[in-house]
Amino acid sequence: MKNILVTGGAGFIGSNFVLHLLETHNDYRIINLDKLTYAANKEYLAAVEHDARYKLVVGDILDSALVHKIFVEENIEGVVHFAAESHVDNSISGPAVFIETNVKGTLALLEAARAHWMDAPFKTKPDKEHCRFLHVSTDEVYGSLGLTGLFREDTPYAPNSPYSASKAGSDFLARAWHHTYGLNTVITNCSNNYGPHQHNEKLIPTIIRKALAGEKIPIYGDGKNVRDWLFVRDHCSGIDLAFHKGQAGETYNIGGRNERNNLQIVGTITELLQSLAPPQTRGLAIAHYKDLITFVADRPGHDKRYAIDATKIESQLGWRAAENFETGIKKTVEWYLEKYVQ
Repeated sequence: MKNILVTGGAGFIGSNFVLHLLETHNDYRIINLDKLTYAANKEYLAAVEHDARYKLVVGDILDSALVHKIFVEENIEGVVHFAAESHVDNSISGPAVFIETNVKGTLALLEAARAHWMDAPFKTKPDKEHCRFLHVSTDEVYGSLGLTGLFREDTPYAPNSPYSASKAGSDFLARAWHHTYGLNTVITNCSNNYGPHQHNEKLIPTIIRKALAGEKIPIYGDGKNVRDWLFVRDHCSGIDLAFHKGQAGETYNIGGRNERNNLQIVGTITELLQSLAPPQTRGLAIAHYKDLITFVADRPGHDKRYAIDATKIESQLGWRAAENFETGIKKTVEWYLEKYVQ
């Protein structure tokens, strides 16, 4: 058995990744370190709760003593680091916790990995040559694109929110620990994820939840902010490949090649809901869910467009997204209908 530490494994992407890893790697044992903040839900992992290959440790990545204890007691041979504060709006109103968790928390993990896997800079312990630290990041570190162009791995960083600045800082730490100490690190930067387990505060769950409740669906500004949308299980398969086949010290961008603006997103979802759960069947006094769309003041520093060039991971590691936006969003809406409609 190979013991893998997954941080933030009870969150949106982390829980999907834990399930993916247990489904695809029979010889792996997962230790999930999660603080179980508001954004986590251990019920997402109820199916593996009693699996001998899975263990949940409730704790904070900032707790260095706990992290070191886990490395020793569980003989950690790999880290996949998801744990982060991630909601941009929250970073605007309270940035300090983003620096604490995303920057200092990543530092604590990197230092634990270095202490337990390295004897000295560029000298790995004899039985730890295979150990790897994969740091999961975001395309938001690159800033905002114009009408054309894509984010590449060599795109200069230009974070525009406290959240993206904190993630950029953590990326730089992972890079520096490779170049300074020889730690086997890999960084992945992903586009906007969607799918089962996403927290209610995010755009797609908010649209679905508000529509089904007959409440106004808030859309920032003119609704023309563009994102590249990636189905969460496709992201998990990309992380899996980067963890196992990626080159140490490299960065891999993972994107769905599914650019949509927020108006297109809300339009697609309301049409799906109109077909799958008509408002009349829910006792709502509206003809169509799209009638609930309302525009609200734009978010400060709201980046206009993100889009990822995934050529590197596609060509070098053979990754391909299994879902396009139409198939992925249908699976997502159906999952949330089951969650919200009792």
